[in-house]
Amino acid sequence: MYIPENHPRRESLLIREKIVEGFKRGIVVPEGLIAHGRGECFDYLIGEKTQYFAEEATRAAAAALLLAKHPVISVNGNTAALVPEHVVRLAEEIGGYIEVNLFYRTREREEAIASWLKKHGAKEVLGVGDDASATIPELFSERRRVSPRGILIADVVLVPLEDGDRTEALRKIGKTVIAIDLNPLSRTARAANITIVDNIVRAMPNLVEKVRELKRKTKEELKEIVEGYDNNKILAEALRFIKNRLDELARSKLTLF
Repeated sequence: MYIPENHPRRESLLIREKIVEGFKRGIVVPEGLIAHGRGECFDYLIGEKTQYFAEEATRAAAAALLLAKHPVISVNGNTAALVPEHVVRLAEEIGGYIEVNLFYRTREREEAIASWLKKHGAKEVLGVGDDASATIPELFSERRRVSPRGILIADVVLVPLEDGDRTEALRKIGKTVIAIDLNPLSRTARAANITIVDNIVRAMPNLVEKVRELKRKTKEELKEIVEGYDNNKILAEALRFIKNRLDELARSKLTLF
C-alpha cells in the first residue's frame, strides 16, 4: 500500500501494514489485529514516544537478560510480524534462545513464524511441532506447551505482547518475566517482574542497544541495577504520566484548525 511521505500518520500506518502482511503470511491471527489496535490506543496516551519510565524498565530488563544463565525470548505472531530482526539480534547479544509460543496454535502457524524468523537470521527456533513437548503447570490454553530446551528450563523469559495467564504461570514456577506491554493496567504488566510500557517497535531496538551498552558492566553492577528496580513504581509512573498528559490535553485546544 502506498502511503505518502508527508502523511501525518505514516509511521502508524506502516506498522499496521506489517501486521496485515503478517496476517496474509499466516503469522498473525485475526485476534492479533484486534490486539494491535488496542495497543495503539495506549500508545496515543503516552504520546507515541519512549518515555522515561520505559527507559528505566529497559535498563533493568537488559541487565536481567545479561545476568541470565538461560534466557529465552518468547515470540507470538504480532512480535514476529513487527520486529523479527530485533528478536534475532537480541538473542545473539544475550546468547539466548528464541521460542514460538502461541495462544492460537497450529502447526502451520508455528512453522510460518519459525520460517519468518529464520529468514531474518535466526539459526534455531524452538517450540515448533514436537519440540513443544513440555507443559507449564496450571495453564490450560495452548500456551502451556513449551520446549524442554527453552522456556521450561529458562531462568529469564522475555514475553513481548503477552497474555496475563501465562505471565502469572511463569512467575509461579520461578521464572523472571520481562514484559513489553503498552497497557500499564493489564495483568501481564502487573504480574511481570519488569514491564516496559512502550510500543514494541521502539522497545525492542532500544533493548538491543541497552544490552550492548551494559555489556561493559560487571556482574555486580548489573545485579545492582536489577535489585534497585521497582516494577510497581514504574507502572505507577506510567499511569501518572498518562493522567497528567490527559489533563494537559484537556486544558489545551484540541482542534487541528
